[in-house]
Formats: sequence, structure tokens, C-alpha cells
Amino acid sequence: MFPDYNTIKSFYDMKLWTKEMVADAVKCSRITAEQYQEITGEEYAA
Repeated sequence: MFPDYNTIKSFYDMKLWTKEMVADAVKCSRITAEQYQEITGEEYAA
């Protein structure tokens, strides 16, 4: 099962996930591009 927004944010904050991994979550429609920006502080570039 693919994690949800809160799990992805926690993993990123704990440095368990990279920006590339968070971008993959956008590609898989688990989070939005806006949520990517909230998590990483950068705009999502497709």
C-alpha cells in the first residue's frame, strides 16, 4: 500500500524519503503538486 500525505511528509521530514520519492508520489496520484510543494518547499516540476 502506498502511503498517504501525512506519512509521506513524516518520512521526508525524517529524511527517509528524497524529493524524487515525493515526486513519485505525485506521479502515482497519492499527493498533489501543491502538497509536494508543502512537503519539500519547492515547486513540483513534471
